[in-house]
Amino acid sequence: MPQKDLKISELKEMQYKLYEVNKEKWNDMEPKSAKNHLLYMIEEMGECISIIKKKGIDSIMNEKQIRDRFTEEFADVLMYYTEVLNRLDISAEELSTAYINKHKYNMNRNYTEDNKKKYV
Repeated sequence: MPQKDLKISELKEMQYKLYEVNKEKWNDMEPKSAKNHLLYMIEEMGECISIIKKKGIDSIMNEKQIRDRFTEEFADVLMYYTEVLNRLDISAEELSTAYINKHKYNMNRNYTEDNKKKYV
C-alpha cells in the first residue's frame, strides 16, 4: 500500500462512506448525536492511554506490534473526531481556518502567564 497523507476532506468523505454502509445500525447523522461521538472518542483515548500505561512509551517507539496497536487505537480517536465534524457540518476549510488562526495565536502565546490567570 502506498504512503498516504490524508487531508481533512478525505477523512470526512471516508467517514461519510462508512456511515452510508452502516446507517441502519448507527445513530443518525443529526448534530445532537455529535455528543455521543465525542464520548466514544474519549473512550478510544482511554484505550491509547491504557497502552501507554501498560506498555510504556519505549514499547510504542520500539516494538512494532505495540506501535501498530497504539496507532490503530489512535486512528479510532481520529475517526470519532471526524464523525463529530460531519455531524456538526464543520467543513475542512472551516476547521483549517480555525486551526491556522489558533496556531498563529499560540505562536505568540505566553503559556506561563495564561496558566497563572486560570488558576487564581
